Order: sequence, then C-alpha cells, then structure tokens
Amino acid sequence: MVSPPPPPASEAHAGAPLRVVFMGTPALAARILERMIAASGRDFVVAAVVTRPDQPRNRGLKREPSEVAAVAARHQLPTLKPVKIRTPEFLAELQSFAPDLLVVAAYGRILPNAILAAPRVMPLNVHASLLPRHRGAAPIEGAILAGDRESGVTIMRVVERMDAGPILLQRSMPLAADETQGSLKDKLAELGAEALLEALAGLRRGALAEIPQDESAATHTAQIKKEDSLIDWSADAAWIERMTRAFDPWPVARTTLAGAELMVWRARVVAAAALAGSAELTAPPGAIIRLQPEPIVKCATGALALLEVQAPGRRRMAAADFFRGRRIEIGARLGA
Repeated sequence: MVSPPPPPASEAHAGAPLRVVFMGTPALAARILERMIAASGRDFVVAAVVTRPDQPRNRGLKREPSEVAAVAARHQLPTLKPVKIRTPEFLAELQSFAPDLLVVAAYGRILPNAILAAPRVMPLNVHASLLPRHRGAAPIEGAILAGDRESGVTIMRVVERMDAGPILLQRSMPLAADETQGSLKDKLAELGAEALLEALAGLRRGALAEIPQDESAATHTAQIKKEDSLIDWSADAAWIERMTRAFDPWPVARTTLAGAELMVWRARVVAAAALAGSAELTAPPGAIIRLQPEPIVKCATGALALLEVQAPGRRRMAAADFFRGRRIEIGARLGA
C-alpha cells in the first residue's frame, strides 16, 4: 500500500532552506556528505554533522577522525562525536541545531525514537541496497556474496527497526562480473548522493510517497568480521570466488599454506567439467591439482584458479609466481 505524500517540506520554514543534520561515518558516507555540501543553497543547508568518535588506526594506533569527520572539518561544520547516543545530553545537542531533516548514511548505530523524533520533517536514510533485500550492516558485501545481478540505493524514512522504514525513492544499477566491495562502494556512493539530492528536491515539493517494504522479501546481513574471510575449501568454487571480491579491500579472503596465512585477492572459477582424470576429480577440497598456467585448487564443486595472492608483510603478486617461488607441488593442501 502506498501512503500519501507527506506535506511539502518547505512548510517547515516557509521557504527557508531546510536545515539538515548529517549522520555518517565511513568513506561512502563522506562522499555523500561532500555532494550535499556542494549542492547546499536555496533548498537545504547542512547545519551540523554527527559521526562516530575518533578511532585508533594504522600501525601507530593513533586516534584519527572518521572520513565523515574529516570532510566536516574541511568545511568547518559543527561536528558531534558522541560515545553514547541514548543520553539526554546528546539529544539536547542535536535539538540545538533545530534540524528539519536527519540524513543518515552508514552511521553504524540504530537510532532510538527520541532521536528520530528530533527533526521537524523526518529522518532519512541512504541505504546501499535495494530494500528490503540486504538489510543490515553489510549490504554491499551481501550483494556480491549472493551473486546478485543488480544493486542500488534506497532512500527511506528511518524507523527504530533495522532498515525497515517505508521507501521514498530507489535507484538501481547492474553489477559487473568482476565487481569488488571497493568498486561497488564507490559506485553506490555516487548513486546514493544523486538519489538523496533527488529525494530532497521531491520532499521540498511534497512529491514523494511512502511505500511500505515487503517483509516477506526481506533478507539480512551482519557486520563483517575478519574471521568471516577464512576460506572453507569444502564450499562451492563460485561462492569462494565471490568471497574474494566481496572482501576486497577488507578483510580479504584468506587461507593457509604450509601453516602460514595466505591472502587470496583474485581468483577464477574452473568448472567441474574442465577437470580431467580421477586424480583431479577425486582430490580432497583444498588440494592443489594443477600449477600451470596458474595454481588450481579443488573445491567441493568445481575448482578455483588462483590469480593474485599475498603473504603477510609482502606485496600482492601473481599466484603462479608465488607458488613457483615457494616450490609448491601438486597435492599440497590449502587450509589444512
């Protein structure tokens, strides 16, 4: 059921620009914030930014601001970095900016109703999937792992349930066969910024209707952890190949070879029909069944040709060169 459009957002301030408080943290959100700042003017202005607290980063573990905080600093925007958001103090700080809209993009926390009620018009979320598919913290990785042929962005009203609010606008795009987490994040950041600006213009005119999500079609993703990237060679070869793309550039699909960790950056599926002889067909999962022209590893279904790998502390390199340099022989097992 389609709900009638909300009243024109311009009624909030009788023609004055809408005051937006932006909430986000990583690079994808920073790209959207940059586009919003560039487009600020008659219709809306970014009044303030909320992001996660500074975190230890890189080898020195020096505390550094989030990508969103860095953008806000360059443009001299007031910035809040609350450790806790369910406090009267943070709510009062947020309300002091008199927001008409909250715009949330990969902030990283579920917002309580008190915060969602702070803007005069509504809280909006830019979600990097075609909801209700891939709700949750890892929609980009989820789309690649699922083998989806398309992805996109959803502009939705935020409710206290994870990514369950009504849809205001969606824009889709096809996924390339070699799409990685990194490449898809870049594309969806741009698409998300364009969709958000379109939605803001629609809200200003009262031209957007709210469409409830189909709960029966909802799928969910969880936050990615480093242990999720460990390859199980008893899985299907196509799944493992998608892992290498979904976890590039982080946390990177990985396995072990002779007891040492080995990161797998790029791979190619070898169909079961292309395997020859009983030795290749009956080899256990994880066994190296060929070395030329590139190493091929047996999986539960089919096999995987390793194209680019990396040992910890070393540079990325062609898998054939790595295995040749280590004098690995056919029959050696990965992940054993």
